[in-house]
Amino acid sequence: MNSRRLLRQFAGYTLAVSMLAGCGGAQVELPATPTSTMPAIPTPTSTTPATPTSMSITPATLTPTPTTLVTPTPAPTATPAVQVGQQACTFEAKITQGASTRNVRFNYLLFLPKDYGTDPHKKWPLILFLHGAGETGNDLEMLEKHEIPRIVEQQADFPFITISPQCTYRGCWLNEADALNALLDEVSATYAVDTDRIYLTGLSMGGYGTWYLATKYPERFAAIVPIAGGGDSEKACALKNVPVWAFHGAKDDVVSPKESEEMVNALKACGGDVRFTLYPDAYHDSWTRTYENPELYEWLLKHTLTESPER
Repeated sequence: MNSRRLLRQFAGYTLAVSMLAGCGGAQVELPATPTSTMPAIPTPTSTTPATPTSMSITPATLTPTPTTLVTPTPAPTATPAVQVGQQACTFEAKITQGASTRNVRFNYLLFLPKDYGTDPHKKWPLILFLHGAGETGNDLEMLEKHEIPRIVEQQADFPFITISPQCTYRGCWLNEADALNALLDEVSATYAVDTDRIYLTGLSMGGYGTWYLATKYPERFAAIVPIAGGGDSEKACALKNVPVWAFHGAKDDVVSPKESEEMVNALKACGGDVRFTLYPDAYHDSWTRTYENPELYEWLLKHTLTESPER
């Protein structure tokens, strides 16, 4: 368990974040001698994204909170004891912005690949995964049954560090962007994260959260994958330099595919690097086949922050 206090001036605001984060489970000391490299990703089968049909819709309106940024403290020089695999963690922060102070607390799942730490100089790519409304609550076991958390439970050599926070109420991804950004700071400062390769994805409610968090912090993510979600098309051009691969089911009767199409078309209009896969036979669950496709992870790893210096 560790604590930090972060402070940064931005756009006239002073944001102070006092954080306490910890993960449970037995720990093991890391060996000092490097012995391995990143596990290889299986060769994918080719998937041709479907071309979306033009539709006319009314843009959704999201009310953002004031933009804030958190600067992480330097990573500790000593190599900490860690537990590989997936483990339950808690993140707590007191965020002060101007005269306003609020406390945030949520649980999350942290996954470290089985070879994490065998090479003390290796930095690992990271995926931040945002779940859907059905997994809202305070029971992390619900998350372990779905998508990224489920996959890493079955695949110990999954070649990413993953963070899967749990919303305690519906819609919280649109209100907790600063807390999620602070969580990324904390994990990046504590573990061997390659900050040039941080990726964001989410489904349904988490798809909305992916669009929103990325438009608020476009400089943070090397690429994003929103699934069955939507966003504010008027802010889409904030992502013109962020590679995006969006997915949706054509028969989705929970979140209309128009929601994804609106964001995709807005990004195309401003020259964004965007792909859109519309599954013609899929309903709301357009994520299972997406996360099980090795091509997705190969595509993510092709992108880094340094490839877009304008960010």
